[in-house]
This record gives sequence, structure tokens and C-alpha cells, in this order.
Amino acid sequence: MKTIITGFHQDEIKDWVTDLSCGHSRHFRHNSPFQIREWVTSPQSRDTYVEFESECRLHPHVVLDL
Repeated sequence: MKTIITGFHQDEIKDWVTDLSCGHSRHFRHNSPFQIREWVTSPQSRDTYVEFESECRLHPHVVLDL
């Protein structure tokens, strides 16, 4: 389900987590070379992603039987 990034916080091990408008959250880790997300490492870069659309993987996919 598409949702909007409303902010960021760090979890208990200091990884960055997005706050989503649906009420859920999603980790965005920079763990090179496996996950290249350098934008999470600076406050200015994270701020540019607030209000961006993101996918929430916690919502079930709805399949319509037409």
C-alpha cells in the first residue's frame, strides 16, 4: 500500500526508521555494500524525503475478483 513518509526516528540500535502516514514504520538502513542509502546518514538528506510516497509492506494486498 502506498503511504507518505511523515518523519524519521532511530530504533534501539540507532538504525533509521521512517514514520509513515498509515501509522506503521519502515527501516531504511545504510549498510554498505548491501544497502546503499547514504541519504539516511544526514539530517538534511532525510528531510528531503519527508512527504515522499513510500510502500508500506505491512498492509495486506487486496486482490479483486472481477
